[in-house]
Amino acid sequence: MSGPVLTTGTAPGGRRSGSRGAAIGRRIGIGLMHGLWKPRVLGAWRVPAQGPVILAGNHSHAIDGPMLMGTAPRPVHFLIKKEAFVGPLDPFLRGIGQLKVDRAMADRSAITKALAVLEDGGVLGIFPEGTRGDGDFTALRAGLAYFAVRSGAPIVPVAVLGSTDRSGRVIPALPALRSRIDVVFGNAFEAGDGSGRRTRATLDAATQRIQGRLTTHLHEARRLTERDDPAA
Repeated sequence: MSGPVLTTGTAPGGRRSGSRGAAIGRRIGIGLMHGLWKPRVLGAWRVPAQGPVILAGNHSHAIDGPMLMGTAPRPVHFLIKKEAFVGPLDPFLRGIGQLKVDRAMADRSAITKALAVLEDGGVLGIFPEGTRGDGDFTALRAGLAYFAVRSGAPIVPVAVLGSTDRSGRVIPALPALRSRIDVVFGNAFEAGDGSGRRTRATLDAATQRIQGRLTTHLHEARRLTERDDPAA
């Protein structure tokens, strides 16, 4: 599928051109995620209706990104590992406003584009654990703190629960078709300490604050959805 490519240029009316692609991606996500599974979305009203926002989600399954794209109330630009941009997926992901990042280095191009999304008042999606794992926020990379402190954008924690349930699968790599996936949005919060500093100590402290808020939200989301088992 071809589409508009995210650039740092500004489209007519002051909107960066990538916002159109992310809006297309959201429509695709809505169709696929609601067509293949049964998302139950809780707390979407907590995502600010306008202005820059960072969605920080737990990550335990490959469908977590598309699920958030299809359930978030606003179009989302996700930072996605460069390894996913292969073959026809490369122009497709670029066309729907997603951002390629090299996780093995400080990818300045990805950083610039991600900050541009926030400067334009858009929504940036990050899996702060950096890769798929247990999805419990036990090990966060510093990137989320940097983007939050640098941009001043609030963080909205998101818990995606049920994507790792192995019961009833027809396709081993995917949750059982038409199974329920819970997506729980938490309260927005500021990561910085109000000083505006971006020193290593400040970012480390912000990362600790973020981890505490994300972990608390995940526990509350599990209690609310009655999914006490992380893989349930």
